[in-house]
Amino acid sequence: MKPFLILQLREMDKAADREFEAFLRYGGLAESEVHRIRMEKESFANLDLSNYSGVIVGGGPSNVSDHETEKPEYQQRFEKELNALYEQIFQNDIPYMGSCYGLGSMMKYKGGVVSREKYSEPVGTVEVLLNEAGKEDDLLRGLPEKFMAFCGHKEACQMVPGEGVLLGSSETCPVQVVRFGQNIYAVQFHCELDAEGLAERIRYYKHHGYFKPDEADILIDRTKDKVAEVPHLILKRFVERYR
Repeated sequence: MKPFLILQLREMDKAADREFEAFLRYGGLAESEVHRIRMEKESFANLDLSNYSGVIVGGGPSNVSDHETEKPEYQQRFEKELNALYEQIFQNDIPYMGSCYGLGSMMKYKGGVVSREKYSEPVGTVEVLLNEAGKEDDLLRGLPEKFMAFCGHKEACQMVPGEGVLLGSSETCPVQVVRFGQNIYAVQFHCELDAEGLAERIRYYKHHGYFKPDEADILIDRTKDKVAEVPHLILKRFVERYR
Protein backbone atom coordinates (compact mmCIF):
# COMPACT_ATOMS: atom_id res chain seq x y z
CA MET A 1 0.00 0.00 0.00
CA LYS A 2 1.17 3.50 -0.75
CA PRO A 3 1.28 5.62 2.42
CA PHE A 4 -1.08 8.46 3.17
CA LEU A 5 0.51 11.90 3.41
CA ILE A 6 -0.50 13.75 6.60
CA LEU A 7 0.30 17.47 6.61
CA GLN A 8 0.14 19.41 9.87
CA LEU A 9 0.68 23.04 10.84
CA ARG A 10 0.72 23.18 14.64
CA GLU A 11 3.81 24.83 16.16
CA MET A 12 3.12 23.35 19.59
CA ASP A 13 4.61 19.85 19.63
CA LYS A 14 2.09 18.39 22.08
CA ALA A 15 -0.85 19.69 20.06
CA ALA A 16 0.66 18.39 16.81
CA ASP A 17 1.43 14.98 18.28
CA ARG A 18 -2.05 14.55 19.70
CA GLU A 19 -3.65 15.58 16.40
CA PHE A 20 -1.44 13.08 14.57
CA GLU A 21 -2.38 10.32 17.00
CA ALA A 22 -6.06 11.13 16.48
CA PHE A 23 -5.74 10.96 12.70
CA LEU A 24 -4.17 7.52 13.07
CA ARG A 25 -6.73 6.29 15.60
CA TYR A 26 -9.89 7.44 13.88
CA GLY A 27 -8.56 6.87 10.38
CA GLY A 28 -7.67 3.28 11.25
CA LEU A 29 -4.07 3.87 10.23
CA ALA A 30 -0.78 2.48 11.53
CA GLU A 31 2.15 4.86 11.80
CA SER A 32 3.94 2.75 9.19
CA GLU A 33 1.14 3.55 6.72
CA VAL A 34 1.66 7.31 6.72
CA HIS A 35 4.23 9.96 5.89
CA ARG A 36 3.93 12.79 8.38
CA ILE A 37 5.12 16.31 7.62
CA ARG A 38 5.04 19.26 10.03
CA MET A 39 4.61 22.02 7.46
CA GLU A 40 5.62 24.75 9.88
CA LYS A 41 8.95 23.01 10.56
CA GLU A 42 10.06 21.47 7.26
CA SER A 43 9.88 22.10 3.56
CA PHE A 44 7.90 19.69 1.38
CA ALA A 45 8.63 21.23 -1.99
CA ASN A 46 8.75 18.92 -5.01
CA LEU A 47 6.74 16.08 -3.48
CA ASP A 48 5.33 13.68 -6.07
CA LEU A 49 1.81 12.85 -4.91
CA SER A 50 1.63 9.78 -7.16
CA ASN A 51 3.63 8.10 -4.39
CA TYR A 52 0.72 8.41 -1.94
CA SER A 53 -2.71 6.84 -1.50
CA GLY A 54 -4.12 10.20 -0.49
CA VAL A 55 -3.47 13.47 1.32
CA ILE A 56 -4.85 14.57 4.71
CA VAL A 57 -4.42 18.18 5.87
CA GLY A 58 -5.33 19.15 9.41
CA GLY A 59 -6.07 22.41 11.18
CA GLY A 60 -4.11 24.80 13.30
CA PRO A 61 -3.71 28.40 14.47
CA SER A 62 -2.70 29.72 11.03
CA ASN A 63 -5.38 31.70 9.20
CA VAL A 64 -5.78 31.67 5.44
CA SER A 65 -7.38 35.12 5.43
CA ASP A 66 -4.64 36.97 7.31
CA HIS A 67 -2.83 39.58 5.23
CA GLU A 68 0.47 38.31 3.85
CA THR A 69 2.41 40.84 5.92
CA GLU A 70 0.79 39.41 9.08
CA LYS A 71 1.79 35.83 8.32
CA PRO A 72 5.05 34.47 9.74
CA GLU A 73 7.70 33.47 7.21
CA TYR A 74 7.12 29.75 7.75
CA GLN A 75 3.42 30.15 6.89
CA GLN A 76 4.20 32.14 3.75
CA ARG A 77 6.61 29.36 2.77
CA PHE A 78 4.33 26.40 3.45
CA GLU A 79 1.33 28.04 1.76
CA LYS A 80 3.33 28.37 -1.47
CA GLU A 81 4.38 24.73 -1.22
CA LEU A 82 0.84 23.67 -0.39
CA ASN A 83 -0.52 25.50 -3.43
CA ALA A 84 1.92 23.53 -5.58
CA LEU A 85 0.46 20.32 -4.12
CA TYR A 86 -3.06 21.56 -4.79
CA GLU A 87 -2.10 21.96 -8.43
CA GLN A 88 -1.23 18.24 -8.54
CA ILE A 89 -4.33 17.30 -6.56
CA PHE A 90 -6.77 19.13 -8.82
CA GLN A 91 -5.07 18.21 -12.07
CA ASN A 92 -5.18 14.50 -11.20
CA ASP A 93 -8.19 14.30 -8.84
CA ILE A 94 -5.91 12.89 -6.14
CA PRO A 95 -7.73 11.74 -2.97
CA TYR A 96 -7.70 14.55 -0.45
CA MET A 97 -9.30 15.15 2.94
CA GLY A 98 -8.91 18.61 4.39
CA SER A 99 -10.12 19.59 7.85
CA CYS A 100 -10.49 23.21 9.08
CA TYR A 101 -7.37 24.88 7.61
CA GLY A 102 -7.35 22.02 5.10
CA LEU A 103 -10.69 23.31 3.82
CA GLY A 104 -9.83 27.01 3.93
CA SER A 105 -6.49 26.74 2.15
CA MET A 106 -7.95 24.52 -0.58
CA MET A 107 -10.92 26.86 -1.07
CA LYS A 108 -8.64 29.88 -1.39
CA TYR A 109 -6.56 28.04 -3.98
CA LYS A 110 -9.73 27.37 -6.00
CA GLY A 111 -10.81 31.00 -5.86
CA GLY A 112 -13.30 30.75 -3.01
CA VAL A 113 -13.70 33.55 -0.49
CA VAL A 114 -12.28 32.72 2.94
CA SER A 115 -12.55 35.48 5.53
CA ARG A 116 -13.62 36.51 9.02
CA GLU A 117 -16.54 38.47 7.61
CA LYS A 118 -19.16 35.89 8.61
CA TYR A 119 -19.60 32.35 9.87
CA SER A 120 -16.71 32.01 12.33
CA GLU A 121 -17.80 29.55 15.03
CA PRO A 122 -16.99 29.44 18.74
CA VAL A 123 -15.20 26.44 20.21
CA GLY A 124 -17.71 23.69 20.88
CA THR A 125 -20.09 21.58 18.83
CA VAL A 126 -22.09 22.14 15.67
CA GLU A 127 -24.92 20.20 14.04
CA VAL A 128 -24.13 19.43 10.41
CA LEU A 129 -26.92 18.71 7.93
CA LEU A 130 -26.18 16.80 4.73
CA ASN A 131 -28.04 18.07 1.67
CA GLU A 132 -29.31 15.86 -1.18
CA ALA A 133 -25.90 15.85 -2.89
CA GLY A 134 -24.31 14.85 0.41
CA LYS A 135 -26.75 12.01 1.01
CA GLU A 136 -26.01 10.66 -2.47
CA ASP A 137 -22.23 11.13 -2.29
CA ASP A 138 -20.19 7.92 -2.51
CA LEU A 139 -18.18 8.70 0.64
CA LEU A 140 -21.11 9.91 2.75
CA ARG A 141 -23.96 7.68 1.56
CA GLY A 142 -25.72 5.92 4.45
CA LEU A 143 -24.48 8.27 7.16
CA PRO A 144 -27.02 10.09 9.35
CA GLU A 145 -28.50 13.14 7.66
CA LYS A 146 -27.78 15.18 10.80
CA PHE A 147 -24.74 14.73 12.99
CA MET A 148 -22.68 16.55 15.57
CA ALA A 149 -19.09 17.66 15.08
CA PHE A 150 -16.50 19.59 17.06
CA CYS A 151 -15.61 23.02 15.74
CA GLY A 152 -13.90 26.29 16.54
CA HIS A 153 -12.46 28.65 13.95
CA LYS A 154 -11.85 32.35 13.37
CA GLU A 155 -12.54 32.31 9.63
CA ALA A 156 -14.79 30.48 7.20
CA CYS A 157 -15.44 29.94 3.52
CA GLN A 158 -18.02 32.52 2.44
CA MET A 159 -18.84 30.86 -0.88
CA VAL A 160 -18.05 27.65 -2.76
CA PRO A 161 -16.34 28.09 -6.16
CA GLY A 162 -18.41 26.97 -9.16
CA GLU A 163 -16.56 23.66 -9.56
CA GLY A 164 -17.22 22.65 -5.98
CA VAL A 165 -20.19 20.62 -4.76
CA LEU A 166 -21.60 21.61 -1.37
CA LEU A 167 -22.49 18.46 0.58
CA GLY A 168 -23.27 19.68 4.09
CA SER A 169 -24.00 22.86 6.04
CA SER A 170 -24.89 24.13 9.49
CA GLU A 171 -26.99 27.07 10.66
CA THR A 172 -23.88 28.89 11.82
CA CYS A 173 -21.59 28.10 8.87
CA PRO A 174 -23.07 27.17 5.46
CA VAL A 175 -19.91 25.52 4.10
CA GLN A 176 -19.25 22.48 6.28
CA VAL A 177 -18.61 19.69 3.75
CA VAL A 178 -17.56 20.09 0.13
CA ARG A 179 -16.25 17.95 -2.75
CA PHE A 180 -14.36 18.71 -5.93
CA GLY A 181 -14.10 16.16 -8.71
CA GLN A 182 -14.71 12.64 -7.42
CA ASN A 183 -12.01 12.33 -4.77
CA ILE A 184 -11.26 15.74 -3.26
CA TYR A 185 -13.07 16.39 0.03
CA ALA A 186 -12.88 18.96 2.80
CA VAL A 187 -14.76 19.64 6.03
CA GLN A 188 -14.86 22.79 8.15
CA PHE A 189 -15.15 20.82 11.40
CA HIS A 190 -12.47 18.62 12.95
CA CYS A 191 -13.01 15.06 11.76
CA GLU A 192 -10.33 13.70 14.13
CA LEU A 193 -11.49 15.30 17.39
CA ASP A 194 -13.20 13.74 20.39
CA ALA A 195 -14.17 15.42 23.67
CA GLU A 196 -10.84 14.65 25.32
CA GLY A 197 -8.94 16.01 22.35
CA LEU A 198 -11.03 19.17 22.31
CA ALA A 199 -10.35 19.72 26.01
CA GLU A 200 -6.63 19.43 25.36
CA ARG A 201 -6.79 21.95 22.51
CA ILE A 202 -8.77 24.36 24.67
CA ARG A 203 -5.90 24.24 27.15
CA TYR A 204 -3.20 24.47 24.47
CA TYR A 205 -4.79 27.46 22.72
CA LYS A 206 -6.17 29.22 25.78
CA HIS A 207 -4.39 32.45 24.86
CA HIS A 208 -4.74 32.33 21.06
CA GLY A 209 -7.88 34.45 20.74
CA TYR A 210 -10.47 31.72 20.15
CA PHE A 211 -12.19 32.56 23.44
CA LYS A 212 -11.56 34.51 26.62
CA PRO A 213 -8.96 32.65 28.73
CA ASP A 214 -11.22 32.57 31.78
CA GLU A 215 -13.84 30.67 29.71
CA ALA A 216 -11.60 27.63 29.15
CA ASP A 217 -12.93 25.51 32.02
CA ILE A 218 -16.52 26.39 31.10
CA LEU A 219 -15.97 25.24 27.50
CA ILE A 220 -14.34 22.01 28.65
CA ASP A 221 -17.18 21.27 31.05
CA ARG A 222 -19.77 22.06 28.38
CA THR A 223 -18.31 19.58 25.88
CA LYS A 224 -16.82 16.84 28.10
CA ASP A 225 -19.72 14.43 27.53
CA LYS A 226 -20.27 15.16 23.83
CA VAL A 227 -19.74 12.36 21.31
CA ALA A 228 -19.10 13.04 17.63
CA GLU A 229 -18.92 9.67 15.88
CA VAL A 230 -19.90 10.56 12.30
CA PRO A 231 -16.88 12.81 11.63
CA HIS A 232 -14.67 9.88 12.67
CA LEU A 233 -16.57 7.64 10.26
CA ILE A 234 -16.00 10.11 7.43
CA LEU A 235 -12.26 10.03 8.08
CA LYS A 236 -12.21 6.24 8.36
CA ARG A 237 -14.26 5.82 5.18
CA PHE A 238 -11.86 8.10 3.33
CA VAL A 239 -8.91 5.97 4.38
CA GLU A 240 -10.66 2.68 3.61
CA ARG A 241 -11.78 3.90 0.21
CA TYR A 242 -8.33 4.95 -0.96
CA ARG A 243 -5.85 2.76 0.91
